Amino acid sequence: MSFSTVRFDVDDQGIGLITISRPEKLNALNATVLDELDECFSAANETDDIRGVIVTGEGPKAFVAGADIQEFADLNPEDAEDMARRGQSVFQRIEDMLIPVIAAVNGFALGGGCELAISCHMRIASDNAAFAQPEVNLGLIPGYGGTQRLPRLIGRGNATEMLLTGDMIDASRAYEIGLVNKVVALDELLESSKTLMTTIISRAPVAISLVLEAIRASYLPPDEGLRREATLFGQACETEDFKEGVSAFLEKRPATFQGR
Repeated sequence: MSFSTVRFDVDDQGIGLITISRPEKLNALNATVLDELDECFSAANETDDIRGVIVTGEGPKAFVAGADIQEFADLNPEDAEDMARRGQSVFQRIEDMLIPVIAAVNGFALGGGCELAISCHMRIASDNAAFAQPEVNLGLIPGYGGTQRLPRLIGRGNATEMLLTGDMIDASRAYEIGLVNKVVALDELLESSKTLMTTIISRAPVAISLVLEAIRASYLPPDEGLRREATLFGQACETEDFKEGVSAFLEKRPATFQGR
């Protein structure tokens, strides 16, 4: 696949690497980036050989340093709402992926960049990473899901502080409040992300997808979420991977999962 603002590569393990490539703009999001991200994730979800996806930004300075403000200058309310809904749609596709998605956050993850990171299932940050939702400094609010996902991820109090002050937090603070899973040196970021992904994709593929679906159900009222979990648990027990996993455990050997 050929794109103008992103690169999409897949290694021999089936790990896809999506790199947002606008380094001259600190990888800022614009309409083209959103369209190309949407195409990449759509393709990844429909390609059996891709087992997981890592998202990062080109260069050492920025994951995504926000949306491209030039696109905001002449927005009217109707166009602004359309822009927000488009970004929300792309980021919801990412959250709804049935294969794991890791954000490898190198440098600035601001505004839409922070919203992109928190739409991924996990986040690993370089030690120079910084996160913020600075929209209030422009007289705006986040429009790509930040007001919804951030409180669920780091708690209402921490999220409210970030959203109302617009202040930046560093990688260590992001780890402290649960915004990121791990902090590593910049030169170890991709390798650490690939190591985590390799561990995950060594597990039963169907079970991985069912876990991701069950986690999404945690947004439902508790009774509904638990019912959904029970249904998915039943589905897991119908798979060949379940039979193989139990047999391997009882026979004290490594399991060989087929994704069925």
